Amino acid sequence: MTMVLRRGATMTLTFLFQTPPPSLYLSHTSLSIPTTTVTPSRLSLRHSSIPASKTLTPSLPPPEKPLLFIPPGVEPTEINDSMILPFSNIVVGPYAGDSRIKDVQFVKSSPRAKDCPKDTRPEFAILGRSNVGKSSLINSLVRKKELALTSKKPGKTQLINHFLVNKSWYLVDLPGYGFAKASESAKTDWSSFTKGYFLNRNTLVSVLLLIDASVPPQRIDFDCANWLGRNNIPITFVFTKCDKMKAAKGKRPDENIKEFQEIIKQNYKQHPPWIMTSGVTGLGRDELLLHVSQLRNYWDQ
Repeated sequence: MTMVLRRGATMTLTFLFQTPPPSLYLSHTSLSIPTTTVTPSRLSLRHSSIPASKTLTPSLPPPEKPLLFIPPGVEPTEINDSMILPFSNIVVGPYAGDSRIKDVQFVKSSPRAKDCPKDTRPEFAILGRSNVGKSSLINSLVRKKELALTSKKPGKTQLINHFLVNKSWYLVDLPGYGFAKASESAKTDWSSFTKGYFLNRNTLVSVLLLIDASVPPQRIDFDCANWLGRNNIPITFVFTKCDKMKAAKGKRPDENIKEFQEIIKQNYKQHPPWIMTSGVTGLGRDELLLHVSQLRNYWDQ
């Protein structure tokens, strides 16, 4: 099975899901993952000087042979440590561009996929389990505290919400899954129209699937990831709440992430791109936006 970046009805970029390794992935590499923070720029950062992080330095999952996400325009033999985004398996390539968010406008809330904005601009959908920290991450990405509604009650987002970024691309806030306090009928309805969005939205470049790193791996997250994979929907795992260090009641985020990745290997011969984040400290914010920029710029060409 392959994953693709979709442009209209044309499949333009293939990502491995459960097929033999294509050139977009490096299966076995001895490259270490740097513990520095990337500052976005207009061009590839492969030769840039990267300052050390001043916010948080969590432990990284220590796979012996990490699977790197290698974007178009990068040869596996050219990769060096400075090209890998910190706290991730994502390589920065020549399509990485200016990732700064200068303007964000709320456009529309849609109860059904067919009611979403009729537009040809690319979009990235944010999806995750209820209470995964989705709204907090969105607010962190756009640096606006109230852009996405945050609430202590799971299942607050019940519509497909489109935000136009820099007048050039969309950030889409989707209803969460696994609502603890929602009725069974509501769960079914939300699941139905969310899946309709995935299957019929030709401008969707990728899904940012949020995974709560402060808790052990959840079956519902794997079910969602597998459904997206079976339907050729591009995916990036975004681990949230990586600032929370649980020593007394559970494992640390890096330990939960490592366990998640070990389980993922059972269904994915090649690991999709992943990155660690925190909506509280801003960890991974700039790096995630840079990853989005290179996917978007390739899609736009």
